[in-house]
Amino acid sequence: MPRKRPAPRLPTIAEENMTAAQRKLRDAIASGPRGRLIMNGPFGCFLHAPEYGDAAQQLGACVRFRTSLPPRLSEFAILTTAQTWRAQYEWFAHAPIAARTGVAPQTIRDLQAGRRPARAPADERALYDFIKELYRTRRVADATYRRVHKLLGDAGVVELVGILGYYSLISMTLNVFRARIPDDAPLPFAER
Repeated sequence: MPRKRPAPRLPTIAEENMTAAQRKLRDAIASGPRGRLIMNGPFGCFLHAPEYGDAAQQLGACVRFRTSLPPRLSEFAILTTAQTWRAQYEWFAHAPIAARTGVAPQTIRDLQAGRRPARAPADERALYDFIKELYRTRRVADATYRRVHKLLGDAGVVELVGILGYYSLISMTLNVFRARIPDDAPLPFAER
């Protein structure tokens, strides 16, 4: 019998109970590149600290929508981060986006299972090695750096590290506050 999913730690803020700062944040998110505010994800958490939330969502819009990385590689990096943190909501939200941007279904399955995607394109495998090494050792070796730098250049590597940092922040937020995916959706990762 499946375990009951833990309850979120932050209440959803009803529209009529929002402060002016919360409404301003809601409107900024909805009018930006995301086009809407989903209350059960990280932005619902950010509403509880709107000044911080606004700064975080602006960084998120930049690293998600305005980097030199192709969307396929950006989403690949997001999924690798989500798997590292076992961030249920992040995986739930980004796996379909990754598929639409060209990440192969087998690669998505490999990432979800915590396996190096052996059949993925060379650029995705280089990013995977870089990301996993960075999360594991808090550094990257010169050879690992050179492989990714050859693909992305100076600005691209800076942006990749920014994507990883932002989505680690998002994963931590989602995990700490127990952001929920729909009850009828299977959990991407087994609960611990």
